[in-house]
Amino acid sequence: MLEILLTASVSFIITFLAIPVVIQIAELKKLYDIPDERKVHTRLVASLGGIGIFAGFLLASLLSIQGYLYPEFQYFFAAALVVFFVGLKDDIMILSATKKFIGQIIAASILIHLGGIRLDSMHGLLGFEQLPEGFSLALSYLTIIVIINSFNLIDGVDGLASSLGILTMIVFGSYFFAISYQAYALLAFAMAGALVAFIIFNHYPAKIFMGDSGSLMIGLINSILVIKFINVANLPFVAIPVPAAVAIGFSILIVPLLDTLRVFSIRILNGRSPFTPDRNHVHHLLLDNGLSHAAVTFVCVGINVCFIMIAWMGRSIGPNYLLLLLLTIAFSGLGVLYYNKSRRKMVVAKRIDGATELKKASKVVTLTKEANHLADNN
Repeated sequence: MLEILLTASVSFIITFLAIPVVIQIAELKKLYDIPDERKVHTRLVASLGGIGIFAGFLLASLLSIQGYLYPEFQYFFAAALVVFFVGLKDDIMILSATKKFIGQIIAASILIHLGGIRLDSMHGLLGFEQLPEGFSLALSYLTIIVIINSFNLIDGVDGLASSLGILTMIVFGSYFFAISYQAYALLAFAMAGALVAFIIFNHYPAKIFMGDSGSLMIGLINSILVIKFINVANLPFVAIPVPAAVAIGFSILIVPLLDTLRVFSIRILNGRSPFTPDRNHVHHLLLDNGLSHAAVTFVCVGINVCFIMIAWMGRSIGPNYLLLLLLTIAFSGLGVLYYNKSRRKMVVAKRIDGATELKKASKVVTLTKEANHLADNN
């Protein structure tokens, strides 16, 4: 336990000291996330917080995890470096979706083929147990890439991605600590410590954004932890066996993961690239329903906690029924959000002559020419 606390503390301190330096350099070099009509912020904000997160996480992990005892971790850190530099280049120069995707494929290849992070069994979900090698590889690639992108796409409101990241890291880290998988617990709490330090500067109104270098990193570490969780939770000798491990792993990541799968599906059905940006994410729906940034973050984290509790209490009903229950509740909630959003768009107003007319209300902020000119000059 002391080692866990020390690792989280070291990560926290390094990130806490690094972020102000990153903010200063970003302001000096004019490295801002410039707002547009799709984004919810309307001012220039530094977007290189991922540098501070990565510094705290990596140094704390290297100091605490004994590489000679856990050789797979060298490949985890190699994949993390790939994802970090892909995200960093995108934060500074803007990469195309194709180049980002190639970088994610390389990182996933390192994890799967060298680090041994792959899904070999569905543990009874949809009647599948051991998977054929080809299907196992395809599912592992899909899982890692979707989770990596899920935290990148959910990072649209101050404090949201970092808060969800803290939650998932604490849950996974606590489980691995309880079953004596010390290295994986240290990995999770190293990231949690860095995110706790980062959120001090990222809560509304944010002084800095984590950018792709931070959000992609959170997704990568979560993909490692959830696949490891699914693989070990059903082992007969594990200290705390978890029935329906796949469904419970899904519940831990349900807010970012389900939002990404939903948005990707909508874009593909509309004949667009799944990486095309829009305002259809769950945080956009909550904002359109009148919630503030802080309220959106609080609601999303609270919902995620509720789903984890529901999954844990219902783990004995089996993976299929549990997953069906989770999806039914989730899509019912999304249906309510869409319904309320459509009603809020229609505002009844009285004209001078006493008649009524319907007006459309929108929360999308469009920058004026003067604001755009200011952003270009800065």
